[in-house]
Parts: sequence; C-alpha cells; structure tokens
Amino acid sequence: MFINSNPSTIKSAAVAVLTAGLMLTGTSASAVCVGSCGTAGANGDITASPLGGTYDYVTTAGGVSGAGSLGVDTETNGSINTTGSFAADAGSVLSFYFNYVTSDGSGFADYGWSQLQTVSGNAVATLFTARTTPSGDTVPGFGLPGLLATLTPGSTPIQIGTGGGGGPVWSGLGGDSGRCFDTGCGYTGWIRADYTIAAAGNYRLAFGVTNWSDTQFASGLAYDGVIVDGNPVPGVPEPGTWAMLIAGFGLVGAAARRRRTAIA
Repeated sequence: MFINSNPSTIKSAAVAVLTAGLMLTGTSASAVCVGSCGTAGANGDITASPLGGTYDYVTTAGGVSGAGSLGVDTETNGSINTTGSFAADAGSVLSFYFNYVTSDGSGFADYGWSQLQTVSGNAVATLFTARTTPSGDTVPGFGLPGLLATLTPGSTPIQIGTGGGGGPVWSGLGGDSGRCFDTGCGYTGWIRADYTIAAAGNYRLAFGVTNWSDTQFASGLAYDGVIVDGNPVPGVPEPGTWAMLIAGFGLVGAAARRRRTAIA
C-alpha cells in the first residue's frame, strides 16, 4: 500500500480526522481569510499560547482596505478571519485565547476584536475589542463595543516589547517587527475569553484587526484553542490535536517508506 507523505495531503487527512464526528453546518467547515492571516509558533516577544504548539493570527501587515473594520471610526486597512460553521446549544460555552500586538502607539488607535456571527455573517455578539492605548486596559477598546466575554486575567494592559521604544518583536508584524511609533506599543500577553451562547443555532466566529487613520505601523491579533463545550471549532484545530495527528501520520508514512524499501 502506498501512503502519500506530502505535507498538504497529510494536512487534508488530519482535517478530515479532526472534523469527523463534529456537527458541521452552513457552506464551509474551513476558515476564510480576507487580508493577511497566518499560523505561527513562539517567536520574539510572543510566546506559544497556554495550549502550546502553534496559533493563528490576523495582521494589518499586508492587510486590505476595509477588512477587519467594525465600521465605527476612520479605519483604513486590515484583515479578518472567520472559522468554519458550527452548531451550539443554548448555554454552550465558547472559549479561546487571544493576544493583541501593536507597533502603533499614542493617538493612532489600531484595534482587534472577535465576534460571534450567524453562518451568513450577521453579528450576534462582539465578544471583545482590544485597542491601542498609551495607558490602562486595552479591553474593551475605547469608542468600540463593550466587553461580553469573561476574561482571565481580567486586566489587559500593554506589556512593553523588546524592540526599539518598546516595539514588540513578532513575525506577524512583518517589517514593523521591533518598531514602535510612540507610547502604547507592545502586547497584552495571552488572555482567555469565555462566552456563554444564549440561543441554540448555527454560528461562526470572526477575528479581525484594523489600522486606524493611516496604514503605517502594523498591529495584529493572535488567537488559539477555539472550542465550544470542549470541542474544537472547524477550521481552527486545537494545537495539541494537530501535533498528535501530524506525528501519527508521520509515523505511518515512515513505516510505509520502510516497507517499500524492504520490498525493493
């Protein structure tokens, strides 16, 4: 038997295994990105999340006009990533970790956010907003919707980065990694968000980040471990599960290669 060990094939197979048994709804079980989205591990000032492994992120570095905006201010460019659709009961608990990262400071108030949506993209609840501020908590972002999720820890001040002027060092910021415009640059560290879904239905989760007033000095939002009642949401597999699946497929591929060598 021939087993294809191509990484893209392994990833597709891992997705199939991971989503087996989940109730998928709507038109897509995959995440959809508009702008600049990615996956990373610990680098620079941004550690792995408390779950370990890799995490997903959205960033204004390479973002597109209008993406990631909540439409409440003079936003310019950004990015938005939406998960696959999932079913939830009334009282289901949605949980994830996030880390807001910004190289923009002072009066240039970039922001990130997360929103529970219907499968057609209509807002159900804006769970949190995180916004650049020279002092105090970034959540909820001033001039933005308030906080609906419960945060752990409850305070969200910016932690100073190790780059020039306190700029955060992080690959997700692209060429702005390590740079800082003014006071307010840095990152929040990993914060857990928990939200109880009020009504049964089919949903998706969106994560966005946007530049404010200009397109300079990037900001980003990292997130990880999106689960509903302990089950991974389609499109954002839980990192530990990814690691086990990929390792398992690697072992199967290695065994197949040894078998083919022995037969030859």
